Amino acid sequence: MDKHILVTNDDGVLAPGLMALAQEMRKLGKVSILAPDRNWSGGGHVKTLDRALRVKEVQLADGMIAHASDGAPSDCVALAALGYFKEPIDLVVSGINIGANLGHDVTYSGTVTAAMEAVIAGIPGIAVSLEIPEGHTGEIDFDSAARAAEHVVRHAFENGLSQEILLNVNVPFLRDEEIRGFRLTRQGLRVYHSRLDERIDPRGRPYYWIGGDAPTGVAERGTDIGALAEGYVSVTPLHLDLTAYRALSDLNTWPWDENVAIPFFELSVPDIKV
Repeated sequence: MDKHILVTNDDGVLAPGLMALAQEMRKLGKVSILAPDRNWSGGGHVKTLDRALRVKEVQLADGMIAHASDGAPSDCVALAALGYFKEPIDLVVSGINIGANLGHDVTYSGTVTAAMEAVIAGIPGIAVSLEIPEGHTGEIDFDSAARAAEHVVRHAFENGLSQEILLNVNVPFLRDEEIRGFRLTRQGLRVYHSRLDERIDPRGRPYYWIGGDAPTGVAERGTDIGALAEGYVSVTPLHLDLTAYRALSDLNTWPWDENVAIPFFELSVPDIKV
């Protein structure tokens, strides 16, 4: 039986990266597309609860029918997981994002948080992003990134991917023959160069832009940033348990309540490597 793959993104339903990804996913199963009707880059993890969500059909440039929602990427995944499509979803693949999502980017990225929403719904998720060199102005070829995504998804189906895990995949801006391979990585250190630009509108009221130079990163070996710098596709497994387990023991030594003779809480640390 064919797998049912939901394809979404945060660049908008008409983004060329989404179409390239959907075309490759069709080699692996049935593909349904539900994506935002506009760009949600940097929108983070959103759940729309204060208004109705609308969905309409659109036709992509290659003739594929897609569904466009006025919600966020995570809303699109929630709609699909809750039954917008009558068949259950086996895997959510989000992308192909224009620009890498590395390190702390995962908390901002609509591409990655769409995959996070899949995990919340009990569905494995994979986010795919393509590194774009700073200052690049030409056309963007998504074919290599789409083929890399197909490689990762095929292995996920063949070997099984836990529904508690999402894979954050970042592809270097290289041709197939230039990509050195795939590396399993951890999150690297992203360095942001943000600044606040304060201006005055024609009515004399202040307004603000958060801008600055493009983020950089520490290309440490074993990290997503390091893998891209060396020409590898980075595959970083993520989970949504953000507990800082290393801090539990230290925090448990604090005098939370001097009148209580027992510890503030009993440590219960899962058997995982942190």
